Amino acid sequence: MRVKKSGLCSPQALNSLNRGTIDRSPSVRTSSAIARIALFSAMNAVFDSVPGIPQFQTGVWMSWVFITEPLTGVILGPRQGAIAVLIGVLLGHFVNYRGPAEFLFMMGAPVGAMISGHVFRGRIRGVAVYQTALLAAYFLTPVAWELPIWGMWDTYVAYVLLMWCALRVSKRFDVWSFRGLIDRWKDRPTYRLLFSALIGLESDILFRIFLFIPCQTYSFLYGFDAETLRYIWMGGALVTPIQVAISLVAGTLVATRLTSLTGIHESTRD
Repeated sequence: MRVKKSGLCSPQALNSLNRGTIDRSPSVRTSSAIARIALFSAMNAVFDSVPGIPQFQTGVWMSWVFITEPLTGVILGPRQGAIAVLIGVLLGHFVNYRGPAEFLFMMGAPVGAMISGHVFRGRIRGVAVYQTALLAAYFLTPVAWELPIWGMWDTYVAYVLLMWCALRVSKRFDVWSFRGLIDRWKDRPTYRLLFSALIGLESDILFRIFLFIPCQTYSFLYGFDAETLRYIWMGGALVTPIQVAISLVAGTLVATRLTSLTGIHESTRD
């Protein structure tokens, strides 16, 4: 009696079953991507719906989304991560309404997730250009000269680390050469994750600062003067680094377990 070698009984199907890759068709990959985006969107929506403690109100984030933001970008990749965070913070801002202006500043969250995903995959050139451009825009704004320069000390630290890493990757210290970064970090996944999350969060901060200072929303949306900005900058210099530190610790603890799950790296090429 002959067995028809087709369908799941075919040698190809059995080999695929042994390798754990029964179906990798575009429709299956699309369904898998949608499922991951939906899962992480829900997670970000929950964290963005929960108000931060009152002591954190002078920081950049008024919810707890800073914990899940870089984690989403690292695991899902820059594009899927940014989409998931965007959907999550949009839902979260409707649940925990913080005023119409926050719908503009919340765009920093998907930007941070996208950059965390790019840095985790060794794509640093564009990130270096992005941070340099936004820092230059900030310092070229006259009102920034009246604010305490140490108020953004954590952003400066992240920028120096970013440029140092970019230079160290290249044997010739060519700032535009970033090949081999993933290979150098392959044996240090924790450092790689911490660095990616830090740069993503600080890129989120820079985006919000760009909207706030160079775009002058501090004046025409909030009516703040330079004196009020100085108090905001002094409070943020203490609270924002604490929020970043909490995100790095929590994100590392969670990601070291999630990254071992089957299928979680399907968006590595994102």
